[in-house]
Amino acid sequence: MIRSLNTAATGMKAQQTNMDVSTNNIANVSTNGFKKSRAEFEDLMYQTQIEPGAVTGLNSINPTGVQVGLGAKTAAVTKDFEQGSTKVTNGAFDMEIQGAGFFPLQQPNGQIAYTRDGAFKKGPDGRLQDRNGNVLQPEITIPPNATGVEIGANGQVSVLVENNLQPQAVGQIQLVGFVNPAGLKALGGNLFVPTNASGVPQQANPGQAGLGGLAQGQLETSNVNIVDEMVGMITTQRAYEMNSKAIQASDAMLQAINNLR
Repeated sequence: MIRSLNTAATGMKAQQTNMDVSTNNIANVSTNGFKKSRAEFEDLMYQTQIEPGAVTGLNSINPTGVQVGLGAKTAAVTKDFEQGSTKVTNGAFDMEIQGAGFFPLQQPNGQIAYTRDGAFKKGPDGRLQDRNGNVLQPEITIPPNATGVEIGANGQVSVLVENNLQPQAVGQIQLVGFVNPAGLKALGGNLFVPTNASGVPQQANPGQAGLGGLAQGQLETSNVNIVDEMVGMITTQRAYEMNSKAIQASDAMLQAINNLR
């Protein structure tokens, strides 16, 4: 049996995963706070016919040995948390984290999730929440008679109410940081939850403990570079085609063997 058949098949499977990752990046090029992913690969085990350094004679050894690789596999799909571009919206409840950190949100099941998407809305009870109804933590409630909202870079939220020229503080936004953000588990809906790989959440005010500050009236867009993704897709397609050619060549070799008389 020619090993190259299975070896090339593993290469095609790896490149298929690479294409899936690139396609997801491109699909989310307009998603607020989206972080692009990168597939990483490693080689599989080797079939050793001659050990490197094996004794070949009196006072002589084999300098390289004979080892034949058996393919590749996907080792990891890593999130890149590089800062995305800024989109100015002038929305009163739109916030961009300028630096590290996540907004903590309470889901309907009570679980706390984290997001970089700062597009918040005022809910029916006045609390700030995302588009899916997940409530910002700690809770910030905007009075119904508020005529203006100001969110400082340090996360302090103040409002102007009717017949009062002095801003009134209504809450303090806090951010959460992780030792290894790449270890977070993505849930979809722009949400992440911590894992053993990410470390425990460390909460603090914006601008403190290594966390970024807030900018009101603007949002962080996706950090996907569409040109890089297109070039990567072309490279992936060519690698996939070469692996398929290797299977065709191996099949032709097997056919030649079967035709021997």
